[in-house]
Amino acid sequence: EKKYEFRKSIFKNKNVDTVLIYATMPIGKVVGEFEVGDILALSPSELWDKTKRHAGITRAFFNDYFHQRDKAFAISVKSPIRYSYPIDLNEIVPGGSAPQSFRYV
Repeated sequence: EKKYEFRKSIFKNKNVDTVLIYATMPIGKVVGEFEVGDILALSPSELWDKTKRHAGITRAFFNDYFHQRDKAFAISVKSPIRYSYPIDLNEIVPGGSAPQSFRYV
């Protein structure tokens, strides 16, 4: 079971308490959300050692994602909710364009 969301960078706003989950194309919609738990900021190897049992991804995918990075981030997923009906991104974000890593809404 996936309990961490991995990121190359993390939001600076400490008041963020909820993350919306956007599914890329062909879905292209917001499919759920979760509460932000602890945020880990470690070297990729240390982060993998701490999170691998609940990463929800393979070591190879993890290594490719954090290739040549000194620091890696993991957001602990708390109280995940899958929406019954995914939401069009343009209902949340003007213009409906998906961000590369994250966006405040």
